[in-house]
Amino acid sequence: MVDKKQQYDAFSDDVLKSIGGKENAIEAFHCATRLRINLRDTDKVDKEALDKLNLVKGVNINRNQLQLIIGPGLVDEVTDEFISYTGITDLQAQKNETASDTNKKENVSWLSHFIDDLTGVFTEILPGILAAGILIGLNNLMTQKIIGNQSIVTAIPGLKGISTIVSYGSSGIFALLPLLVVYSATKRYGGRPVMGLAMGAVMMSASLPSLSDVSTGASKAVIADIFGWQLSLYSFGGQIIVALIMGWIIAKIDNYFQKHLPGVIQFVLAPMLTILVASFILFMVVGPIGMSLSSLVTESLVWMSTTFGIVGYMIFGGIQQLIVITGLHNMFGAVEAQLIATKGTDFLNPLFSVALMGQGGGVLAYMFLNRHDAKAKEIGLSSFFSILFGISEPALFGINIKYRYPLIGGCFGGAIGAAYVYMTKLTAISFGTTGLPGIAIASPNNNGYVNYLIANLIGMVSGLIVTLLVAKFVRKHHAAK
Repeated sequence: MVDKKQQYDAFSDDVLKSIGGKENAIEAFHCATRLRINLRDTDKVDKEALDKLNLVKGVNINRNQLQLIIGPGLVDEVTDEFISYTGITDLQAQKNETASDTNKKENVSWLSHFIDDLTGVFTEILPGILAAGILIGLNNLMTQKIIGNQSIVTAIPGLKGISTIVSYGSSGIFALLPLLVVYSATKRYGGRPVMGLAMGAVMMSASLPSLSDVSTGASKAVIADIFGWQLSLYSFGGQIIVALIMGWIIAKIDNYFQKHLPGVIQFVLAPMLTILVASFILFMVVGPIGMSLSSLVTESLVWMSTTFGIVGYMIFGGIQQLIVITGLHNMFGAVEAQLIATKGTDFLNPLFSVALMGQGGGVLAYMFLNRHDAKAKEIGLSSFFSILFGISEPALFGINIKYRYPLIGGCFGGAIGAAYVYMTKLTAISFGTTGLPGIAIASPNNNGYVNYLIANLIGMVSGLIVTLLVAKFVRKHHAAK
């Protein structure tokens, strides 16, 4: 029996042959589902050969980047062995000046790198966020009045202690979310992660009042008198954008001091100077600017959702999976984290889920129309089960984009499901998972659990029906020709 290493090495050889050799690859890394390879020349890629590889569920090229959809969990193992076996640069471990110079020479898009960086930052901390969200959902289930006028905890008093521990296990992660973000961002940009944690501790200092308390007059800001300049200091709890920026700054400052200080004093002075300089930058520049950006992002989203109402929801639900095709959906992690931190709920997550299930309806329609084709049934089943668990790439790149009509029908399904999300005021208490697992993070308000299931069912059934109608029209059109 072929072991995993042999299988992955053979896969790596096949990939190299299909991309024009190792010399055509700049760097490689992965996100939640895709092996991503930045290339010098995408014209050398043999997409058909890649599409036939056993581990590949779909192939996409976005600007200079080849994306091989492999699936969650498995992609981690495959990428690690691919990088180790081929010797191609690991982008996630190479965020330093040398990598930067290489990227400039190879004319890699700044937007591409920005999106890749956001992907890396939130992929690193996503397990913790998911754990917190699901634990909150579990505690809500235990404390909501679902048995007559009683909760499970009230009906079974012995569970009260368990509920208390579950509550602490979930709330602590979200309370310290900016610290996790600055840690992950520092690591992503090539700095020492522990320095990111140290900076996060400064941002979240218990000695400083929160901005909300200062704003309401419940507390007074700490005043730092710097040669007559009265600088107000407060903590940055809930400020995800500030944390992202500070992670980048910490990495750059730390690397600078490590590089330029003499070895004798570097060990002591580099960390101290890094935190000192970064603290001044935080309180004087990044903090105020970052909080303004955070407010702008969250208030703009809330304004759009209230101003455009059901139409805005339907447009977003209809096009969200088209955004996934481009890879730009990875930018939403920071936005969702900011929504959770400042508003307590995330109205985007249910929209992501119904958009996903709309594409699932498109897959079901494709399977029905090709029910006598064993290969179509095999690909369809695999893609549909991936969708049920929140992963749409195998369906998008393996079926829906390829045949177009399932993609169109799926978009309509997402839009119709989004209308129901709006009408029921459905939100989530966390982010990072959709489909069936997403029910665990649905907000229980307004019968949230039931409405979550109904919204996703509407998206899927609508996607199925519209796809069948579109397919019928397409076939008539081709017949007329």
